[in-house]
This record gives sequence, C-alpha cells and structure tokens, in this order.
Amino acid sequence: MKTLLIILLSATVSALAEPVKPLYENNFEKATVNQVPDDFLVIDGGFTVKEENGNKFLELPGSPLDTFGLLFGPTKNSGVSVSARIYGTGKGRRFPTLGIGLNGVGGYKLKISPGKKALELYKGDDVLTSVSYDWKSDSWTILRLQVRELPDHTWKIEGKAWAQSEAEPKEWMISGDEKNAPTDGRASVWGSPYSGTPIRFDDLLVTEVK
Repeated sequence: MKTLLIILLSATVSALAEPVKPLYENNFEKATVNQVPDDFLVIDGGFTVKEENGNKFLELPGSPLDTFGLLFGPTKNSGVSVSARIYGTGKGRRFPTLGIGLNGVGGYKLKISPGKKALELYKGDDVLTSVSYDWKSDSWTILRLQVRELPDHTWKIEGKAWAQSEAEPKEWMISGDEKNAPTDGRASVWGSPYSGTPIRFDDLLVTEVK
C-alpha cells in the first residue's frame, strides 16, 4: 500500500510539474526577415519581420499614424490566454498605444495607453474599464490577457502588464465580466504608432486556461 501511494504521489507531482503545452507560439527566430509569417492574418498595417543584434521580431513602422493589427493562433471563444512582448518609444508628448487581443477583431483587447497613463480593457472599440498604469518608454513590456468561463456560465476577462525587467504581477491588474458567451476568434496584437516611431512585437504565445 505504501509503495502504491508513493507511485501515485509521484505521478501527481509529475503531472503538476508538466508545463502547459502552447496552442500557439512564435518568437520569429525561424521567420524570414522582411516578410510576414504565412499563418498571420494582417488586418491593416505594414507589419514585417526585422532583426537586430541577433534577435528577430515583428515590427510595425512608425507611420502612418493609425491603429493596426493582425490575427494569429487558433480560433477559440474562451478558456484561452494570450501574451506578447511589445516595445514602443515615446517622443516628446506623443506616445504609442500597445495591445493584445482575443476573440477576433471585435473581441476583447488589453491596451496600454501611455498618454492616459492607463491600462485599458476593451470590447471591440468600447472601453470596458481602465486602471492607472505607468508605462516605461524604450523598453519591452509584457502583456497577458485571458478569457475563461466561470461555474455559473458567465465569463471573466482578465489582464495584466509589466516591464520585462520586473517580475510578473501575481494578481490580475484589470478585469471585466461578460454574461453572454464570447464569439469565436483568433488572438491578436495591436499598435498605434502615434509617436512616429516603430512598434515591435515578440514572443507571441497562446495557451489554454481552466
């Protein structure tokens, strides 16, 4: 009996230690420079893969000054998380906006709006809620957004953002509730280069959540 218990405990620990297998992952290291990966659906914008100091990333040029995005990964409606590293630069009083999304173009988006000093949660083009956020220019910021179904068959949308040089916050920084089932859609990244400087995206990751 004791031996059986040890085996069962070992199996449980191994299962818990097993990393979550990504639904989608792209760090662009195998991507071709000056092209866009074939599995991306560009909504708008001159996205292209660039390389600097041996690191490849996706870059959105600093002009024109508008909002641009693209879709990637599998089509899901909930139980999914997306994260990405994003690099932007402010110029004087002008700042870019940086974001990621789930559930397609009209779905949920988590955006950093440095001009407002805010982290915002959107549904489509409408702001659901916002919290204060101090963005650091000329540095990589990690954003994470997830949508999950609750036991009462409502949905929780949660997001967080942090500088790459800092530890990931343990708690979600912003959240919203949804009574209706989210629509099916792919994950996304978004950028508005209002400062006139390029925006870079790297380490795109989509995983399942419970």
